Amino acid sequence: MTAQPYQVTVTDKTNQDGQRVIRTGLSEYNREMAGYADARGLSVFVSDAASKKIIGGLLGRTSLGLLFIDLFFIPKAPRGNGIGTQVIECAEAEARSRGCSAAVLYTITFQAPAFYERQGYRVLGRIECRPPGYTRLCMIKAL
Repeated sequence: MTAQPYQVTVTDKTNQDGQRVIRTGLSEYNREMAGYADARGLSVFVSDAASKKIIGGLLGRTSLGLLFIDLFFIPKAPRGNGIGTQVIECAEAEARSRGCSAAVLYTITFQAPAFYERQGYRVLGRIECRPPGYTRLCMIKAL
């Protein structure tokens, strides 16, 4: 029996070199297949007006015509006054300026699906998840 030429490692540790190899490899593959690679990060921050400290916002990315909303958090105090809508609108406007035609996100039924529906997102798919009784939703919106 011959030795396997590769080793697979599972870890929860950050490895900058590994992340660079994966990002670069995928970017090169996408460029080869699509004829271009345009992946870019996209962040929208909400700051306290007095302290200038970041209190929340949105982290995402754009790639090959899609906006991916990865993380979105607004603390309880500013909710309900339109700040969440403003954050989403800013991200979508930037995505459109980058040539994106749709936005995609995942949320859980105990998070904010109704908020996203009010912003024009619709459920594309559902996956049962933990805690029991909750569902992860894949949502999409045409931009």
